[in-house]
Amino acid sequence: MYGQSSSAHDIYAQNNVEIESPAKLVAMLYEGVLRFNAQAKKALRDGNIEKRIYWTNRSIAIITELIAILNPEEGGDVARYLEGLYNYQIQLLSQASAHLDESKYDECSNVFRELLAAWRETTHVA
Repeated sequence: MYGQSSSAHDIYAQNNVEIESPAKLVAMLYEGVLRFNAQAKKALRDGNIEKRIYWTNRSIAIITELIAILNPEEGGDVARYLEGLYNYQIQLLSQASAHLDESKYDECSNVFRELLAAWRETTHVA
Protein backbone atom coordinates (compact mmCIF):
# COMPACT_ATOMS: atom_id res chain seq x y z
CA MET A 1 0.00 0.00 0.00
CA TYR A 2 2.78 2.44 0.88
CA GLY A 3 5.98 2.59 -1.13
CA GLN A 4 9.34 3.81 0.02
CA SER A 5 9.61 7.55 0.03
CA SER A 6 12.91 9.24 0.57
CA SER A 7 11.27 12.64 0.97
CA ALA A 8 9.10 11.55 3.90
CA HIS A 9 12.11 9.92 5.50
CA ASP A 10 14.17 13.08 4.85
CA ILE A 11 11.58 15.23 6.63
CA TYR A 12 12.09 13.28 9.82
CA ALA A 13 15.83 12.78 9.32
CA GLN A 14 16.25 16.56 9.11
CA ASN A 15 14.50 16.80 12.46
CA ASN A 16 16.72 14.09 13.95
CA VAL A 17 13.82 11.72 14.47
CA GLU A 18 14.75 8.05 14.47
CA ILE A 19 12.64 6.06 12.03
CA GLU A 20 12.32 2.42 12.89
CA SER A 21 10.23 1.40 9.89
CA PRO A 22 7.99 2.71 7.10
CA ALA A 23 5.01 1.69 9.26
CA LYS A 24 6.33 3.88 12.09
CA LEU A 25 6.78 6.76 9.64
CA VAL A 26 3.12 6.61 8.57
CA ALA A 27 2.04 6.65 12.22
CA MET A 28 4.26 9.69 12.82
CA LEU A 29 2.77 11.46 9.78
CA TYR A 30 -0.76 10.81 11.09
CA GLU A 31 0.28 12.15 14.50
CA GLY A 32 1.74 15.22 12.80
CA VAL A 33 -1.57 16.00 11.10
CA LEU A 34 -3.32 15.75 14.46
CA ARG A 35 -0.79 18.06 16.15
CA PHE A 36 -0.82 20.62 13.36
CA ASN A 37 -4.63 20.63 13.14
CA ALA A 38 -4.78 21.33 16.88
CA GLN A 39 -2.34 24.22 16.44
CA ALA A 40 -4.32 25.60 13.48
CA LYS A 41 -7.54 25.40 15.47
CA LYS A 42 -5.93 27.21 18.42
CA ALA A 43 -4.65 29.92 16.06
CA LEU A 44 -8.16 30.25 14.61
CA ARG A 45 -9.58 30.73 18.12
CA ASP A 46 -6.84 33.25 18.93
CA GLY A 47 -7.52 35.17 15.72
CA ASN A 48 -3.93 34.62 14.56
CA ILE A 49 -4.24 34.47 10.79
CA GLU A 50 -0.54 33.89 10.12
CA LYS A 51 -0.29 30.91 12.48
CA ARG A 52 -3.62 29.47 11.29
CA ILE A 53 -2.39 29.46 7.71
CA TYR A 54 1.04 28.15 8.72
CA TRP A 55 -0.31 25.17 10.70
CA THR A 56 -3.00 24.40 8.12
CA ASN A 57 -0.37 24.36 5.40
CA ARG A 58 1.82 22.03 7.48
CA SER A 59 -1.08 19.57 7.82
CA ILE A 60 -1.79 19.79 4.10
CA ALA A 61 1.90 19.17 3.34
CA ILE A 62 1.85 15.98 5.41
CA ILE A 63 -1.32 14.76 3.74
CA THR A 64 0.22 15.51 0.35
CA GLU A 65 3.22 13.39 1.37
CA LEU A 66 0.88 10.58 2.46
CA ILE A 67 -0.65 10.66 -1.04
CA ALA A 68 2.81 10.61 -2.61
CA ILE A 69 3.89 7.49 -0.72
CA LEU A 70 0.79 5.48 -1.58
CA ASN A 71 1.55 2.48 -3.76
CA PRO A 72 -1.57 1.63 -5.82
CA GLU A 73 0.12 -1.41 -7.38
CA GLU A 74 0.64 -3.02 -4.00
CA GLY A 75 -2.30 -1.46 -2.13
CA GLY A 76 -4.95 -1.73 -4.86
CA ASP A 77 -8.40 -0.58 -3.81
CA VAL A 78 -7.25 0.42 -0.32
CA ALA A 79 -4.59 2.75 -1.74
CA ARG A 80 -7.12 4.29 -4.14
CA TYR A 81 -9.62 4.76 -1.29
CA LEU A 82 -6.97 6.41 0.88
CA GLU A 83 -5.98 8.72 -1.96
CA GLY A 84 -9.57 9.95 -2.23
CA LEU A 85 -9.90 10.24 1.54
CA TYR A 86 -6.66 12.18 1.84
CA ASN A 87 -7.65 14.54 -0.99
CA TYR A 88 -10.96 15.18 0.76
CA GLN A 89 -9.09 16.01 4.00
CA ILE A 90 -7.03 18.58 2.10
CA GLN A 91 -10.29 20.15 0.88
CA LEU A 92 -11.65 20.19 4.43
CA LEU A 93 -8.56 21.91 5.78
CA SER A 94 -8.60 24.48 3.01
CA GLN A 95 -12.26 25.22 3.77
CA ALA A 96 -11.61 25.28 7.52
CA SER A 97 -8.97 27.94 7.14
CA ALA A 98 -10.74 29.99 4.48
CA HIS A 99 -14.13 29.97 6.23
CA LEU A 100 -12.83 30.01 9.84
CA ASP A 101 -14.67 26.76 10.52
CA GLU A 102 -13.43 24.82 13.56
CA SER A 103 -15.78 21.94 12.79
CA LYS A 104 -13.86 21.15 9.59
CA TYR A 105 -10.59 20.92 11.55
CA ASP A 106 -12.40 18.59 13.96
CA GLU A 107 -13.77 16.47 11.12
CA CYS A 108 -10.31 16.06 9.61
CA SER A 109 -8.75 15.29 12.99
CA ASN A 110 -11.40 12.68 13.71
CA VAL A 111 -10.59 10.94 10.43
CA PHE A 112 -6.87 10.93 11.23
CA ARG A 113 -7.50 9.66 14.77
CA GLU A 114 -9.39 6.72 13.28
CA LEU A 115 -6.72 6.15 10.62
CA LEU A 116 -4.00 6.21 13.28
CA ALA A 117 -5.86 3.73 15.49
CA ALA A 118 -6.50 1.40 12.55
CA TRP A 119 -2.90 1.73 11.36
CA ARG A 120 -1.51 0.91 14.81
CA GLU A 121 -3.83 -2.07 15.10
CA THR A 122 -2.90 -3.39 11.66
CA THR A 123 0.84 -2.81 11.89
CA HIS A 124 1.28 -3.18 15.66
CA VAL A 125 3.12 0.15 15.78
CA ALA A 126 2.84 1.96 19.11
